[in-house]
Amino acid sequence: MSQPIPPHTPENTPSSFSLVIICLLIGINLRPALAAIGPVVTQLQQDTGLSFSGVAWLTLLPVLAMGIGCFITLWLRRYISLPHLIQSALVLLLLANLLRLMDAGSLNAATLLLTALLSGSGIAVIQTSLPIVIKSATHDSARMMGFYVSAIMAGAALAAGLTPYLAQWLSGWRSALAFWALPAMIAAVAWGRWSSRHTMSFSSALATQTPVQHLHRSRLVSLIATFSMAAAGYVCVLAWLPPFLMDLGYSSTQSGLLLGYLTAVEVIAGLLFPAWAAGSKDRRRVLFSVLLLSVLGFIWLAAFPRATSVLLPLTLLGLGIGGQFPMIMIVTMDHHPDARQAGSLIGKVQGYGYSLAAVTPLMMGNVRDQLGSFSAAWLALAVMYGVALLLCSRYNPGRYLQLLTPAEPSRSV
Repeated sequence: MSQPIPPHTPENTPSSFSLVIICLLIGINLRPALAAIGPVVTQLQQDTGLSFSGVAWLTLLPVLAMGIGCFITLWLRRYISLPHLIQSALVLLLLANLLRLMDAGSLNAATLLLTALLSGSGIAVIQTSLPIVIKSATHDSARMMGFYVSAIMAGAALAAGLTPYLAQWLSGWRSALAFWALPAMIAAVAWGRWSSRHTMSFSSALATQTPVQHLHRSRLVSLIATFSMAAAGYVCVLAWLPPFLMDLGYSSTQSGLLLGYLTAVEVIAGLLFPAWAAGSKDRRRVLFSVLLLSVLGFIWLAAFPRATSVLLPLTLLGLGIGGQFPMIMIVTMDHHPDARQAGSLIGKVQGYGYSLAAVTPLMMGNVRDQLGSFSAAWLALAVMYGVALLLCSRYNPGRYLQLLTPAEPSRSV
């Protein structure tokens, strides 16, 4: 069962600086398991015999686990404290990355798929739990979410940029993928010390019982649709940008560095756009801007991949994708003033959203196998983001409280 809630005292209240550090250390571990695959996909395919569609499962499975795992985490929160959930998730990420070092012979493909499933499960627990910590531990949750999501993007950038070199320095793609167990271990140790030192003072905010209110179903569907379309674009870029660039004549190392560049731009965007949004309760202008940047980037990749430097569309996509995730999560959490219930809401949105987005890398891999090109898939993503643009006009903060309805007495918190 959940641990007793400690008193909220100045001694155990986390400072903003310590919260930023722990968010950075944890966030940086939430994408290497996905982002490290693309830069070494050629070597991986040679050793395992996986097709492009087969490689897509290494992205589909963790993203699907990230979705389903959100719902499991909401259930686990009834019995396990947030500190223990997050600690267990970090250990799971550590294990998933270490298992990639093993050469399982004829079971290599199955082992890789298992590591993808384990990593996605760990990511799901953290992505459902840490936003609750952020909203309850600070009054400036928009900026803190920016730091947290920027750390996620930074982890993807490091994995994409360093993995090709690690494969050379460590004599193989297996060692390069297993290397990412190291930051997971550091985060697990840091989280254990941080949570123990502050005795999880944010739990006192979660202890306050407020009437359970549920978001109107049509708005929940709208938020899920927005998040799933944004997630589809992100995971497809993460999985297929390096192979797309290799089709254009870039080497695996260059492709990894370019993916690293895109994710480095995402880090900047993850800090920039939430800071812009923090000045107003109405986040629609900022959300519209980041989605529009992504639309332009996808159209450019589909129509003019060789016309100019590829850095231009990658910059547009980096700004758009890097800004969209913190903004959608901020808008989602804005819909409920209570930290625990806002956390449950964002868990549902991510759960359904990632589950729906999980199939898109596989679909894109099939497009590449059948047509020999990624252009049609990039164009489809541009259309999808256009639909998300239309949905973002609905998020008027003046109506958020009107969209909440009291829960029926028989329903659980």
